[in-house]
Amino acid sequence: MQRYFLNEKPDNGGKVTITGEDFHHLSRVMRLKAGDCVYAVFPDGESAVVEIEEISDDCALAFIVKWMHDEKELPVAVAIASGLPKGDKFELVIQKGTELGASRFIPFHADRSIVKWDEKKAAKKTERWSKIAKEAAEQSHRNRVPDVSIPVDFQQLIQIGQEYPFKLYAYEEESKQGEKAAFHHLLSEMKQGDALLIVFGPEGGISEKEAEQLRSSGFIACGLGPRILRTETAPLYALSAISYHFELMR
Repeated sequence: MQRYFLNEKPDNGGKVTITGEDFHHLSRVMRLKAGDCVYAVFPDGESAVVEIEEISDDCALAFIVKWMHDEKELPVAVAIASGLPKGDKFELVIQKGTELGASRFIPFHADRSIVKWDEKKAAKKTERWSKIAKEAAEQSHRNRVPDVSIPVDFQQLIQIGQEYPFKLYAYEEESKQGEKAAFHHLLSEMKQGDALLIVFGPEGGISEKEAEQLRSSGFIACGLGPRILRTETAPLYALSAISYHFELMR
């Protein structure tokens, strides 16, 4: 069944209204009709099977058939900070990272970022990223849509890091030197409900200057195996490892 994230909780009678782009998708793309069922996910993360009761010109009315109680979110909140890469690589990170359970995406201007951020197109670009996250959350049957931030500068990223009790940065030099334990050790210290921020560089990786600033701000350097991963591959590797550690091994 199709999944839709709604902005309002059901009324006291258990009725919900589907409007906007979700209604367009429901009626024009999926061509659903009265009697069909979909999943509805509410702002608090709760979800339910709802049956369409009526479709008008601009909305669909539905009622709750059954509440769902299956947990789809990672046991820990993982934020992915990516140095702005070229092309549509960050869109790939958002799409696949959402499927793998990331809770937040933070693009940042890195020393080695080649792409130049156009402030005039900022709102439209961020809106597109948020839409990609929403569609990926629907496809993967998540209960929450990850937050996608507008790009920040490096000092703002450092400040954001103060919100997180656990924070790492993937550093190519650590991998070259054979570092293998930091990532696993930190995950072993975390428990359900904890929050983790992981920083990944753009093409070319994190600079030595950035690495020193991160280190002095409480971030821990880690390697991600013996191979050098692309900027769009490394976050997906890390999320997969986190899922394995917290969801498949327990």
